[in-house]
Amino acid sequence: MKQKVTKKEIQEILLHYADRYNQLSFIEQDPISIPHQFHRKQDIEIIGFWVAMLSWGNRKTIINKGNELITLFEQNPYDFVRFHSELDLRRFERFIHRTFNSTDALYFISFFSHWYSEHDSLEEAFYQQEFSSHDTVESHLERFHQVFFSLPDLSIRTKKHVSKPSTKSRCKRLAMFLRWMVRSDDKKVDFGLWKKIQTSQLILPLDVHVERTARNLKLLERKALDWQAVMELSSNCKKIVPNDPCLLDYALFGMSIDQKFLIL
Repeated sequence: MKQKVTKKEIQEILLHYADRYNQLSFIEQDPISIPHQFHRKQDIEIIGFWVAMLSWGNRKTIINKGNELITLFEQNPYDFVRFHSELDLRRFERFIHRTFNSTDALYFISFFSHWYSEHDSLEEAFYQQEFSSHDTVESHLERFHQVFFSLPDLSIRTKKHVSKPSTKSRCKRLAMFLRWMVRSDDKKVDFGLWKKIQTSQLILPLDVHVERTARNLKLLERKALDWQAVMELSSNCKKIVPNDPCLLDYALFGMSIDQKFLIL
């Protein structure tokens, strides 16, 4: 008869695999490889956000689309959004990734152009002082959605590409982007560019891979894959790593990809 795994053993398993997958070797086959091609903060923010919003489906395809974006930006995302001409925008007319099309691409560029003409970092679009003591980034995500879709040339269809918690969405892609921007450790996978939002406030990007391992380890019981499920999983991970719950994203995702969840 199979012996029940204890909570302590589960913690040890998660921390072991988090350390195993939180390595630079992880980057090569992950969409985070795209922003890792840059060093300037604004370049990393722009291409990182864009690639994160495109991150559904096959990872190889997502990476290919990220590299296509870099080409369209002429290897300089920040310079492009700040100083492009109307003629330059025509090259985006054929950019498509699943339901993301040229209309969405042009709005993204319009927002970045407007934002960086007045701000130094995209962090300010998420962060607001009154939310600094909140347990999670929920309020920051709501603020960002409001800010991002505040321009008058908004196409309603573009709203489906950037989620918010109040619609019960898992906000998986935003959660992943925030992990990239906020987390910082000596492994150098995540960038740690932003300092106002705390790592303890981060939520886990809940996709089918993370879900599979989380359910196997009894970190997720809720049947619906919605915002409440994200809160349940993130809360349970925070009990294990209070100051850095998203560290366990590496373990949950990596174990599923390599089918290590079967060990239990």
